[in-house]
Amino acid sequence: MKRSLYIILFLFLSYSSFAQTDTSKIEQYCQVIATPRLLSNKVTIDIDFGEEKSFWRDTRLKTYDGRLKKFNTIIDALNFMGKEGWVFINAYPVRVNESEIYHFGFKKLFTKSEIEGLK
Repeated sequence: MKRSLYIILFLFLSYSSFAQTDTSKIEQYCQVIATPRLLSNKVTIDIDFGEEKSFWRDTRLKTYDGRLKKFNTIIDALNFMGKEGWVFINAYPVRVNESEIYHFGFKKLFTKSEIEGLK
């Protein structure tokens, strides 16, 4: 009886030892867009993660406690992205009606399981 119990235990442990987790990394990109506010020296920060925009769903960035995330300056937004693990790639301005909108590109490595958890 003991012998058959050991065999069953051995087979169970050897079966579970073949389980593998997918640790391959996938590069994801996002864009920080800084738009000047009308009649002000402040800017509006938008972060585009590539998700679908919906009129019915709030896609604004929130803090961990659920409050709306607000940035004081462009540098504040860039520092936030760095703290979250995003790596700066490129920046370029786009001129629209006498004002410039700044675009900042970022990238970050994610595992497949992290990406599936975000969907």
